[in-house]
Amino acid sequence: MSKKTDKRVRNLLLGLLFDAIGMSSLLIPGLGDLLDVIWAPLAGWLMTRMYKGKIGQAAGIVTFIEELVPGLDVIPTFTIMWVYTYLLSGKKAKQMIG
Repeated sequence: MSKKTDKRVRNLLLGLLFDAIGMSSLLIPGLGDLLDVIWAPLAGWLMTRMYKGKIGQAAGIVTFIEELVPGLDVIPTFTIMWVYTYLLSGKKAKQMIG
């Protein structure tokens, strides 16, 4: 596997794990909201480490808000960012469109 492929696979696996962690707070009524207060800033920071630049910063803010607001935990922001980064942006998106 190339270095580029390794990074894609690593980011996908980490993203799935982090989305599962974020959603797990729904399993513990009451305590889950407290855990979200701890997880939200960590999830936002992790997103900025996984995806560099302005897009990573924007995704970090979105992730922070999504994890903090009750009821939005079901949105898989890490997985959505992976799909955007590796399937929809850049050359791949241009090939799909035209």
